[in-house]
Amino acid sequence: MSTNAAIATPNASGGIGVIRISGDDAISVADKVFRAISEKKLCDIKGYTALFGHIHENESAVDECVALVFRAPKSYTGEDVVELSCHGGLFVTQKVLRLVFAAGAVPAQPGEFTKRAFLNGKIDLAQAESVMNIISAHGQQALSAASNTLDGKLSEKIAGIAASLTNVAAGIAVWTDDPDEDVPQAHEENVYEVVKNALNELNKLIKNFDSGKAITQGVPTAICGHPNVGKSTLMNQLAGYDKSIVTDIAGTTRDVVEETVRLGDIVLHLADTAGIRESDDIVESIGIDRTMKKLDSASLVLAVFDSSQPLDSNDIDLLERCKGRKAVAIINKTDLGINTDVEKIREYISDTVMISAANGDGIEELKAIIEKLLGTAEFDTSAGILANERQYACCTSAAESLNEAITGLEIGVTLDAMNVSIDYAVEKLLELTGEKAREAVVNEVFSKFCVGK
Repeated sequence: MSTNAAIATPNASGGIGVIRISGDDAISVADKVFRAISEKKLCDIKGYTALFGHIHENESAVDECVALVFRAPKSYTGEDVVELSCHGGLFVTQKVLRLVFAAGAVPAQPGEFTKRAFLNGKIDLAQAESVMNIISAHGQQALSAASNTLDGKLSEKIAGIAASLTNVAAGIAVWTDDPDEDVPQAHEENVYEVVKNALNELNKLIKNFDSGKAITQGVPTAICGHPNVGKSTLMNQLAGYDKSIVTDIAGTTRDVVEETVRLGDIVLHLADTAGIRESDDIVESIGIDRTMKKLDSASLVLAVFDSSQPLDSNDIDLLERCKGRKAVAIINKTDLGINTDVEKIREYISDTVMISAANGDGIEELKAIIEKLLGTAEFDTSAGILANERQYACCTSAAESLNEAITGLEIGVTLDAMNVSIDYAVEKLLELTGEKAREAVVNEVFSKFCVGK
């Protein structure tokens, strides 16, 4: 592989800037730009050793620098690595990076260093994906979940399921190929038990996916209701500042206003939408159309109703759209009295809360209901969880194949024919951890990383 380099710290001014170099020639490349005060060469020092000196361009010193050497295979990437720590100005870090390129390194692609760690067997694909989840963690639960995945909790669980299926599949294959040989017969009861147990474990992971996703990635959430029910006031209460314009004029919010807020350890990607009503105003109508699209695509709907007014046709239409979905009915303006049909609302949405967004009453209760609805209140982040759609797809495909295997056993399909389904399930599980992932899958995973990681 080529020797790659990139700035590993954020693209902003700071106290320190780190340029990471990885590859067979990493140390010799760094020696061309770095001169230690002690006059020692980086190629002559042990791994996990640092030297203080300067970055030089020809005979001119560019900046002070600490060079830290990691020798293969005991480095993040599994290769020789040098990290040059300079002052964290935008210009100086870019300057040092250009000098490193001139010395023989080439630009690292997004996720290049973590990809090399994966290719060199330092981590598997699920662990690699957890690196970005750690970087993007919004709260303690998200950080804990990502850290446990990096430690191998998910990989261990998947490997255990795959191993049990591989063992039973191998037994079926040996017995089928050589039934006259002195090998144990594969019994349908044992096969059924192993496959059923594996399916149960996968179903637990699949069931918890939405809760884990809510913790690690946040939840697309739409605040909907007819004009003047208090959607924008609620948005501002949850955001903690005046994000949306609030007036008594119906139709003030004419487009979707978005903000990311944290409720405890849950992140909601909130969208304050235009009020739902019939309108002849072209601009407002466009906003209402966007409201409907946002409502349909949201993972969570906060449906807001005016407690002081009876339900109208727009309210009923919103309730119909929320039926069977993850939604909270928010009955707002309780300080003005209760004149709406609360029981009718509960026929459509069981999770209901009474609030006054104007003065903050009921907001804490709303947060508790959202946590309960999303399944995050008692979520165990110490167990392995599926962190993204790719991992989820691998598990659901494996589960579908195991369901086919169980159905085959129940209707009398021969073990060797049923074994095809077990083999496919194992293949999808090994794709999850990266043991048998196609190159295109691997490239897609690391294309989502930031440069420098």
